[in-house]
Amino acid sequence: MAQIWMTYDELAELSGCTSAEARMRAIHLSLDRRKSRDGATRVKLDLALTAKYFASVRDADFDLDGAIEALQATHRQMAELLTPNQFLGRRRSA
Repeated sequence: MAQIWMTYDELAELSGCTSAEARMRAIHLSLDRRKSRDGATRVKLDLALTAKYFASVRDADFDLDGAIEALQATHRQMAELLTPNQFLGRRRSA
């Protein structure tokens, strides 16, 4: 299972409460907590919170198909700019 670590602010957003309430919830649930290099404390989500997180990501309203199409279009444009023959020609002249 994936490990998801969140700050108290992120956990609060996921849980629909304040940051202080998210901290108290993490303590009550005995969730692992660690201070990160950036100074923020992060909480490792348990199975139930991880499932809630994945559900929220799945339900997020973003255009994944549109993003994939844009990425493919960019790839095609880049491929047109540099064909294998052009690459070989540039390499020999260098």
